[in-house]
Amino acid sequence: MSDNHSPRKRPVLLRADNFTPPTRTPWGGERILERYKDALGLGEPRVVGESWELSVEPDFPGRVDGPASGLPGADGQPLADLLASDPAGWLGAETAAGGCPLLVKLLDARTPLSVQIHPADDDPHLAPDESGKPESWLVVEADPGAGLYLGLREGVDEAGMRAAIDGGEDVSALLPFVPVAPGDFFLIDAGTPHAIGAGLTLVEPQRVLPGRRGLTYRYWDWNRTYDDRGQPDPAGAARPLHVDEALRVTAWDRPRSEALLPEVRVRAGVPEAEGPPVLQKLAGPGAALPSESLEVDQIGGTGALVLPASEGFRSLTVVRGALTLDGLRLERGQTAALPARQGYELRLEGAWAVIARAKV
Repeated sequence: MSDNHSPRKRPVLLRADNFTPPTRTPWGGERILERYKDALGLGEPRVVGESWELSVEPDFPGRVDGPASGLPGADGQPLADLLASDPAGWLGAETAAGGCPLLVKLLDARTPLSVQIHPADDDPHLAPDESGKPESWLVVEADPGAGLYLGLREGVDEAGMRAAIDGGEDVSALLPFVPVAPGDFFLIDAGTPHAIGAGLTLVEPQRVLPGRRGLTYRYWDWNRTYDDRGQPDPAGAARPLHVDEALRVTAWDRPRSEALLPEVRVRAGVPEAEGPPVLQKLAGPGAALPSESLEVDQIGGTGALVLPASEGFRSLTVVRGALTLDGLRLERGQTAALPARQGYELRLEGAWAVIARAKV
């Protein structure tokens, strides 16, 4: 199904090797290359904290896989340029925003990420080129006992948190630890302190205002220091913290501990590989977790599945099995860009995939 006023656009496959270096994500593990990008034949395993699956960010731009998409002349073309060639056709309802607001990462944490927070878009302290960063996580792998640090414990206030940071204490103790399992989904809005724990692999759809950079403020980074290659080094340097900014944007009136979870978590579960095709709405209108910024669905199973059209631009990331849509085959660790206002008949082969849209 497509919009009657424009020619049907086909989805495109994006290159699968858009990785951050260890200096940027020193907490990364080896699962991304070993389990999700093994078909790339990149040789020896190495640490990769993030694979930017769909991105128009200048630092890590997504690029078209021309041969796989049937567009050999577009091989290596930046995704931003492809979208700019026909903004209305690709972005649909997001055209007025002036660009693509969606960023999707595959993230693997060998050690915990920093305790951090994101500001709201309308924070008066943000510069014109800065943005909030509403984000979500779908857990795809979790070591036994792995989890997230999320929200604040009862009784924690600004003075107590600042004292813990200034005193070099374990700041993670001020955040409830939430054990997780594959298929758990979380929606993280501005003002919520959080840290991804060790032993987790997840898909992370985010919304960043076009032409801006999404901000992350670090409260604390586990008192770690690194050398200039991103390796732990007792004589190295700590990553920058943003304590004043983080405390300023913290939503101190938000529910604490277990009371927060119904607002931010849905335990969707993992679709059965050989089960019938399913589509579950995780975030967005009519979904388990309402959101004005993100729409996130998961699909899975084996057989034919109709993906309804969306008014906006979407991503599709496969984390298990394979699927085919509109003649384009995606396997584990691959992501496609889906033009707006088009639906698809998908053929799933033991698949599990994440579909995301960001709205402004």
